[in-house]
Formats: sequence, C-alpha cells, structure tokens
Amino acid sequence: MGAIRTSATALLTAGAAGTVLALGAACAVAAEAQPITSFGFAVSPSTVAPGGAVVLSLTGCTAAYATVSSGIFDTVSVPKGKTVRVTVDRDARRGARYSVNFTCNNETGSTDLTIAGGTTAPTARSTAAARGVRGGLGGSVAGMDVGELAAGAGLFLVAAAGTGYAIRRRADSRGH
Repeated sequence: MGAIRTSATALLTAGAAGTVLALGAACAVAAEAQPITSFGFAVSPSTVAPGGAVVLSLTGCTAAYATVSSGIFDTVSVPKGKTVRVTVDRDARRGARYSVNFTCNNETGSTDLTIAGGTTAPTARSTAAARGVRGGLGGSVAGMDVGELAAGAGLFLVAAAGTGYAIRRRADSRGH
C-alpha cells in the first residue's frame, strides 16, 4: 500500500508543479500582449484576395486624423468619424496574415488581415514583407485571461489535495 501512496503523492506533486509552470508561462505571455486601446478599429472584410479592397474604420478616436499602415498597402490618413477604402497590393502572398496598425493620438493598436487562398499559416517570407508583423497572440484583443488561468490552477490544486486526502484516509481506514 505504501507504493500506491508514494505513486499518488508523486503524481499529485508532478501535477501541481505542471500547473505552476503553466500558470507562469501564461502570465509571461499575457505580459507581452498588446494593451487594449482607448479607441476601436476594424478592417472589413478581414480576409481579402490580392488586389482586393478593404475598408478601414476607427471609433472613439479623438484626433482629427488617424493613420493606418501595413506592409500590403500604402499608409493612409483616416479623418475623424470617416472610413477609408484601400486596395491591397496584388503581390500580397496568398494565405498569409499581415498586421494592420492603427495609430490615434500616439496610441497604436493592430489587427490581422488575411490574404485569401493558399495555406492558412503565415510564412517567413510573408511576415518579412509585412515589416514588423507581431507574433504571439496574432493581434487578438481578448487573449489569455490571467485571472481565469489562476482560478483554473487553484481548482486543480484543490482537486489534487482532495485526492491526496481521500487516498490517505482510505489507507488509514484499512489499518495499514
């Protein structure tokens, strides 16, 4: 019975250590994530064919003009309360994702624009052409939530402790 108790303890210890490592890694990734901007922005549609057109829009930007840039179209100024239609370069790599950067009052936010066709994963060549494509969360606004990860780790640790207690209690009740 001692071997079972030792195995269960080792398993619980390994699970707790794994949870702590995963939580630490998640916190590090969350720290690198871009902050949410004080203004909203969008590229519509979010997937376009090479040579196609997209509409760039901003909401809540208090500047007279905002700028939008990407490696697949010329930098444009967007007047307050307006939208701008731009044409994507015809040589944009099919299947690639390019970063589109919106700047308002010296604050920058970005989102991805996917080029239709080809593979869905970006390639080294396509990201180099985008001049500074951000890696990591892919421009998502609602990335990892550290609070949810911590709550999940806490629940795991409580379950692990409960399992350890139940195993020990079962062993003690058998008189071993």
